[in-house]
Amino acid sequence: MCLESFLQGGCDPRQMSPLALAFLGDAVYELFVRERLVRAANRPANALHGLSVGQVRASAQAAVAQRLLPFLEEEELAVFKRGRNAHPGHIPKNASHRDYHAATGLEALIGYLYLMGRVQRMQELLALSQMAEEPKHTSQTDAAI
Repeated sequence: MCLESFLQGGCDPRQMSPLALAFLGDAVYELFVRERLVRAANRPANALHGLSVGQVRASAQAAVAQRLLPFLEEEELAVFKRGRNAHPGHIPKNASHRDYHAATGLEALIGYLYLMGRVQRMQELLALSQMAEEPKHTSQTDAAI
């Protein structure tokens, strides 16, 4: 994965709102998931979409966050907690409060690392989250392909 910021300079992520960091982190995380799925297999777009949605929903992101917590440095943990403790405007009805807050913390951390230019660290954490993931049963979407 080779990822650089599209724009250079002009912001200090340490001074940004955790929800602004989560806004960006959401997009970066989704790009990671989509790229990983595309690289794994040449599937129809609707199958890719279904697999992607399953991995970027709040409960899935909360599980990733839980697996990553032991590996976070002090600064990263502080950013995660700021995101987790932020008060979003609303929480989707299909997500629990706990999962949504944990997912927001993960997204804030990813946005922070991205804006800090710590892409290698972000890649390390995302790789750890995938290695620690429990094996899943083949879904109907995968079986149909």
